[in-house]
Amino acid sequence: MALILCVETSSTNCSVALASDDTSNATVNSFQIAHCIDFIEDNSSSYSHGERLHVFIDDLLKRNQLTVQDLDAIAVSEGPGSYTGLRIGVASVKGMCYALDIPMIAINTLESLSLQNTLPSDYTIAMLDARRMEVYASVYQGKELLETTKAVILDEDSFSRFRESGTITFIGTGVEKFEDLIKEPAHQYVTSNPTAITMCDTAVLKHKISDTVDVAYFEPFYLKEFKAG
Repeated sequence: MALILCVETSSTNCSVALASDDTSNATVNSFQIAHCIDFIEDNSSSYSHGERLHVFIDDLLKRNQLTVQDLDAIAVSEGPGSYTGLRIGVASVKGMCYALDIPMIAINTLESLSLQNTLPSDYTIAMLDARRMEVYASVYQGKELLETTKAVILDEDSFSRFRESGTITFIGTGVEKFEDLIKEPAHQYVTSNPTAITMCDTAVLKHKISDTVDVAYFEPFYLKEFKAG
């Protein structure tokens, strides 16, 4: 049995989950996730990942009667997202993987976010707030990636070819400002933070095919350079 720790710190949500390839289909926090054993998370606006992340990991392992030595790999949300949050999550996972000599798995944050969509629609557009009228966004049809992750400055024409050709579930932290901008009731709008829960199935799949990253050289997917202020 492969046991994988999943770590999500790309937003205000400090989230950790345990994934196993030896579990059956289950509903976890309303999501249909086959491989999630347990999770702990807290969505605090204070971005307290530095104080909470390792406490959450320790608590999660203890309540499942496990130690870090039981882990076969660790998955981390690679971004895009909060510069500081990503840096904390990736640095923590790199340190643990190096010390334990186990593989590190990177999962695109928007791919994981899109898996939260449980509503019927033709497309899923995952979007994370990138301040002002900008978002980081990807477009999916089911689990198929149609438009890769990019920074989008929102206006009335954003994603127009998808809006004209079918129904869309917009999901993420950038949803509210786009809903207010386009005011189209035909689509669905779900404001949500990324969570480690929806990393679990992808983490198990990547581990099975040895889709891992180099612990020493991996860097978060910031998408844009950090600017103070």
